[in-house]
Amino acid sequence: MLRAFTSAVRIPDLRRKIVFTIAMIAAYRFGSWLPMPGVDVAQLKEAISSGAAGGLVGIVNVFSGGALQQMAIFALGIMPYITASIILQLLTVVIPRLEALQREGEQGRRKITQYTRYVTVGLAIMQSTVLVTLARNGTLFGSNIMPNTGTGHVLLAVLTLTAGTAVVMWLGELITQRGVGNGMSLLIYVSIISQFPSQLVLVRSGATTEAEGWTKLVMVLVMGLFLTVAVVFMEQGQRRIPVQYARRQIGRRSYGGQATYIPLKVNQSGVIPVIFASSMLYLPQLVASISSWQWLTDFNEQHLQNPTSWIYIAIFAVTTIFFAYFYTAITFNPIEVADNMKRYGGFIPGLRPGRQTAEYLDKVLTRITLPGSLYLATVAVIPFIFLAVAEIQAFPLGGVSLLIMVGVALETMKQIESQLMQRNYEGFLT
Repeated sequence: MLRAFTSAVRIPDLRRKIVFTIAMIAAYRFGSWLPMPGVDVAQLKEAISSGAAGGLVGIVNVFSGGALQQMAIFALGIMPYITASIILQLLTVVIPRLEALQREGEQGRRKITQYTRYVTVGLAIMQSTVLVTLARNGTLFGSNIMPNTGTGHVLLAVLTLTAGTAVVMWLGELITQRGVGNGMSLLIYVSIISQFPSQLVLVRSGATTEAEGWTKLVMVLVMGLFLTVAVVFMEQGQRRIPVQYARRQIGRRSYGGQATYIPLKVNQSGVIPVIFASSMLYLPQLVASISSWQWLTDFNEQHLQNPTSWIYIAIFAVTTIFFAYFYTAITFNPIEVADNMKRYGGFIPGLRPGRQTAEYLDKVLTRITLPGSLYLATVAVIPFIFLAVAEIQAFPLGGVSLLIMVGVALETMKQIESQLMQRNYEGFLT
């Protein structure tokens, strides 16, 4: 691995991409600690030290890299973009125009990306307005951290948070275009990693004695290491469907005749279902904070703001399984894959091209999605089970954090490895 890293640094083009990615990440982290105008920093620190931050802070704060807890200009982080992407992907299924754009290739994807940006800005305006309102009335941190109540100060705060979200989205797209890896995923990855030391401190601080604190810390690290190995094993697992292409003679050239395969991953949907489930659990809390429905407020306070509640754990697990099947269904179309194979003379040995091939692919995909969805749900709820049973205040190596960290790390290494292999160097995984 060290030799592969040295080779990556020696290549001028790849070195520039790595340096550019690091520079964009540094700019993102700087904005995550720069307080927005109108915030009483001393009052904010006092509220954080007293542990008065509400449930919304703990949910969104992980994806913003601590920026929400600091009320920084990047307080909303990447969450509006994630929510916008979810909305656009759901609408693609029900709106024919968006479905047609998705099939148009690169030009259609650019259009959908542009729509995603517009929706992101709209959501950022809505979420920043709610966030500023909660910060002013003391709901978010237990005290008013924004003493200036004038309309101009409120508009400035909303504009700052919205602009911060737009900048975060721009930084992510720059990393994708000119850097290494997927920009949005890397920003979430960095946000989670930045919270890792403080999470380990919370593990020890929840113990009554020094020995108990070290015992809990070692237990969390060992369990985290075991989960990391399990996640890597599951993420790399795939079912390979053999495909044979018939040989075709076009002019003087011969095409096809080779054997290949369709790789169907056990976790075909990646970490997206867990992010979807987290966003869905965040929405009722957002609605309860701005509505007058007492029953929703009571249910939210008893269960949705309490990760140790078994109702919360059950809802999170079921939602994750549902989105695993749903996202797999909208990202992999067996009928389209079968038609493309038939068009280019491909077939699965023992099956007729067309409908029979599509039915076989759908059957295999449904079967392997079951263990994949159960694996996602298990890893997602393990931190909450530890919080409820082991009575620890934090479990940094588990759930959404671990899935994102491992998934993004593997994907980034694969991209670097592919560029190394193009220049006849050995990669990280070979």
